Amino acid sequence: MRSLFGSSDLSGAGEHSGVLLRLAQCVPFMIIVLALGIELSPAHAVTTGPILAAMPALASLTMGPKGTLSAAAGALAVTVITATLHDSWAGQAYSNLLSLFVVSVASIVMSNTMRMRRQSELDQVRRVAMAAQRVVLPPVPARLGPVQMASMYRAAETGAQIGGDLYEAVHTRYGVRMIVGDVRGKGLPAVRLAAAVLGAFREAAHYDAELVEVMNHCAAALERQSTGRNAIDQGCEEERAEDFVTAVVAQVCDNCTVQVVNRGHPPPLVLRQGKVEALMPTSPLPPLGLEDFLTITPTRAEHYPFEPGDRLLLHTDGVIEARSPDGVFFPLHEAMEAVHPCTPSEFLEQLHEGLIRHTGGRLADDAAMLLVERLAHGGEHGGEAIASSTDGRN
Repeated sequence: MRSLFGSSDLSGAGEHSGVLLRLAQCVPFMIIVLALGIELSPAHAVTTGPILAAMPALASLTMGPKGTLSAAAGALAVTVITATLHDSWAGQAYSNLLSLFVVSVASIVMSNTMRMRRQSELDQVRRVAMAAQRVVLPPVPARLGPVQMASMYRAAETGAQIGGDLYEAVHTRYGVRMIVGDVRGKGLPAVRLAAAVLGAFREAAHYDAELVEVMNHCAAALERQSTGRNAIDQGCEEERAEDFVTAVVAQVCDNCTVQVVNRGHPPPLVLRQGKVEALMPTSPLPPLGLEDFLTITPTRAEHYPFEPGDRLLLHTDGVIEARSPDGVFFPLHEAMEAVHPCTPSEFLEQLHEGLIRHTGGRLADDAAMLLVERLAHGGEHGGEAIASSTDGRN
């Protein structure tokens, strides 16, 4: 639901900080204008040279070399204009010019050095984030057993790499099993919960015959992670109740069906012969972590037709809740039906482009999508199934 290095809860604070930064950048130039006003007024006896000499250093705190140079140029212009206007070219004027020159050079050098250091630190953080994404959310294989697939994850915040959305697909003796989920929360706690659910799924998917039991293992892992984290944080039971994950687990076997267990997640969508159908659960279940609200105990997964050529899309609410500038939700059904015939990865890319166009280039929440295409029995790539399923991720 929220990215690792940003969230919609922090967007307001970020915008507020941006306004303060722009105001701070204007301060040196406002002081320069004030100094010019003093020099052109009857109070020109007040010496403004030392104040003007400090403006490049003040500008370097909030701006790069170009902004610092602009402040230095403005201070130089005021110094020259006032010295000429008042015919005060003397030792004091030359001393002011020398001070302005020394401070300007030192400020530009320091500003450039600090900028390079910050950029180096940011590049390192991005490399760490990309490595974390490859570990927690690696791309799914292009082929697993009887299906072709593709995945896509887009963080809402610029520069974010990983967050509370999760997905995975593995080839097991029971068929191809997939999970897509969305953690309630933000920041590192959300990432920890996502990692706990993914770890439980990757383990249970290979050993539990029933898909419901796989989901139950994910719920148990979430419970352990939430309990341990809140014990460390000395959180109360009320805080603990805020940890939950919406998730959907699906299984594709050699027969023409898909099994689904849905715990409070947006229903998967099946594209069949150009039309989209939502796989709505017959008995809605609460998200993982909210077992107290279970009114029934599910024992079996629900079955839906999944014929060769059908495409199954599992997604998070960041896709369907994305709004246009005038508040209209993204029409995912229509967008899927409008995609031209293409590979699964190209299909997701077209959906993503449509999503970005709809929102005007800004996502309010993270968005994850997993697309699965059912191949014909013994399809043209039948010999690749074993190779794809032994890629080291099972």
